[in-house]
Amino acid sequence: MSSHGLIPRKVFFVRGVGRHRDELHSFELALRDAGIERFNLVPVSSILPPGCEIVSPEEGLQELQPGQIVFCVMARHSSEEVGRRVAAALGCAVPLDPEGYGYLAEHEAFGESAEEASRYAEDLAVAMLASALGVPDDKAHRERMRTLSVAQSAVVEAGGFTTVLAVAVFVL
Repeated sequence: MSSHGLIPRKVFFVRGVGRHRDELHSFELALRDAGIERFNLVPVSSILPPGCEIVSPEEGLQELQPGQIVFCVMARHSSEEVGRRVAAALGCAVPLDPEGYGYLAEHEAFGESAEEASRYAEDLAVAMLASALGVPDDKAHRERMRTLSVAQSAVVEAGGFTTVLAVAVFVL
């Protein structure tokens, strides 16, 4: 932990879907599907600190313990309307300059595929970073940043709620 506060060293991305007659239980099942149900999750806003390493879920999870308080950025969407598609996505944009901070953007939607939601969230993160850098959000400036996204979508089935989520999990 940094002497300047709680600054994440690493981040990893997961997604999940859960279905149950109770909305809270469907959320728990989505967390379980994503592999993060055993942590006390604290949602934070959307800044990726300079030098924060993006790692695989397997690597990040090795550093966390059950019951640990874990900071995250979460996109979450639920519905019980049968046949309706729900989507949740996170986009990430990081400047190539290692001294710069990046942005994480959450997006929740009805009717979008995972690919559509992923693209939208990534574009939103890029626009936020471009704005912070004071540059236009155009192709030339996108080459000055790395991007990624993660998304989950699902169609609601009869019998209860469907919850989808996409999460950036921080490791201090």
